[in-house]
Amino acid sequence: MTHRNPMRLFLLLASFAILAVFLVWPIVLTVRGAFVDGQGDASAFTLRHIAGVFREPVLIDGLVNSFIIALLTTALSLAIATPLALIARRYDFFGKTLLNGLLLMPLILPPFVGAIGMRQVLGRYGAFNALLGEWGWIDPSQPIDWLGGGTWSILPGIFEFDSRILGVVLLEALHLYPIVYLNVAAALANLDPALEQAAENLGASRRRRFWKITFPLIRPGVFAGCTIVFIWSFTELGTPLMFDLTRVTPVQVFWGIQEMETSARPYALVVVMLAFALLFYFGGKVFFGGRAYTATTRASVAAVTKKLRLPGALLAAMPFVLVTALAVLPHLGVIFTSFAEAGSWYRSMWPSEWTGEHYSAALTHNLAADSIRNSLLYALGAMALDIVLGLLLATLIARPQLLGRIGRWLAKGLDALAMLPLAVPGLVMAFGYVAISIQIDQWFGSGGGGEPPGWLQVLGQDPNPVLFLVIAYAVRRLPYVVRSAVAGLEQTPLELEEAALVLGASRWRMMRKVVAPLILANLIAGGLLAFSFAMLEVSDSLILAQTAEHYPITKAIYELFERLGDGPYIASAMGVWGMALLALTLIGATMMLGKKMGLLFRV
Repeated sequence: MTHRNPMRLFLLLASFAILAVFLVWPIVLTVRGAFVDGQGDASAFTLRHIAGVFREPVLIDGLVNSFIIALLTTALSLAIATPLALIARRYDFFGKTLLNGLLLMPLILPPFVGAIGMRQVLGRYGAFNALLGEWGWIDPSQPIDWLGGGTWSILPGIFEFDSRILGVVLLEALHLYPIVYLNVAAALANLDPALEQAAENLGASRRRRFWKITFPLIRPGVFAGCTIVFIWSFTELGTPLMFDLTRVTPVQVFWGIQEMETSARPYALVVVMLAFALLFYFGGKVFFGGRAYTATTRASVAAVTKKLRLPGALLAAMPFVLVTALAVLPHLGVIFTSFAEAGSWYRSMWPSEWTGEHYSAALTHNLAADSIRNSLLYALGAMALDIVLGLLLATLIARPQLLGRIGRWLAKGLDALAMLPLAVPGLVMAFGYVAISIQIDQWFGSGGGGEPPGWLQVLGQDPNPVLFLVIAYAVRRLPYVVRSAVAGLEQTPLELEEAALVLGASRWRMMRKVVAPLILANLIAGGLLAFSFAMLEVSDSLILAQTAEHYPITKAIYELFERLGDGPYIASAMGVWGMALLALTLIGATMMLGKKMGLLFRV
């Protein structure tokens, strides 16, 4: 097969070029903008823009608040997910499969949308205060503002933070803990039970076995899940926006988009945020993920789960039920809001009047209907790009033996580059595409060509960001398709491909007739995830779509939520439509990938 290597090397280099343009270039432009003193003068290097970020108390508060949110969200997600994963590994009980599936439910609703439901439940005149008032635990005339803008003090006068941070943390943790759970469960599934059994025979207690045997071996999985949760929550834009929490870095970046053409401050703020995200990642890898232990042999005995009967089965199922009940509260709040008559859910445990009109409005309202059509177009385009490019990348990554020695090293680099969108915050990528638009505008201006066409603009007079949105969605979700396709190719014997080529089939025919049918389920699963997550993408949508005619669903939900009258109710109905779509795709992807689902959420 050596004569095929030149073509594979060409495809490998072409793949690097594609990722360099659409993944690396946005990041480079963003970083460059923070260190250039003067528009377009790349030789004038300066650090004053970066230093300026640390001279503004408001921006420092934003970084501190973002760090607090990320740290608390990660800790809470880990505290929720780890015990559940341990119970699922050690015990077998009635309903375990169903409860495992229900744990993934939070992924079907972005916390950005869930904030609508959470505010209805925990707001000053929400359902929770109404319940407490009915029980006589609080004075209904003086309800507690659980999500208000007050200040919580841990060390009065030294360490204080906005109370709305707690609402953001709770909402994000209840949304993101499944990512930690999937990674920890996958790590536990690969653990050799003989090691724990040996420690138990030597008299080690359960706690000592966990900290000395189990945890060191599953630490890479724990770190992988926590990394995604930390970076995700550190750079999450939508949830703080919905809670009117402006003193966090992502929201400050969002409001600074309009300054990008005249000021370097937004660039500097994004670079500082990216630097901190990478610092936290590599710092965590050194202190928590770096000294991981690996077993030197394959499992010598099969993992055995203990079969539980009543009442043990009820005790084991109780944490799953409790966590699921808490996790669906935002979903229930959104669903109830979508069925409530405008103004009917006030100082009561549930709406006093019900209607289904908001669902029809979500399909007929000009802003809502156009946004649904736009999102379908953007998501389908992104999914098509991801499947084509993902299959190409997966073939090169999973078949490094056909590339020669240099090709093998390049394949490893390609794998790392393809996974980069999982580690780089979506806010940074979206900001980078705006920077590309500005760069193109400068090229046209310096070349005497006037303004570029609208489809190359994001902030121009008549922007049409469709191309940017489709590419941004595709790049952000490419890792899911690549990981899924690689998992399928690793289970496909290479001899089948070689036999087809020996019999005279072209490489294209071999891919179409042999490889694609064998990994079709994996491609469909990855494509479904890419499509569904693109439909409910937040950062790219809020930043890149600047005009109403191009709004995707999430931008329309945000705009409707800000309007008085029935706006929040129509926004909730749109959120429920999105929940239904994402639920169906996640169920389909889980059925096709099974236990490999966790690999899609690993950096």
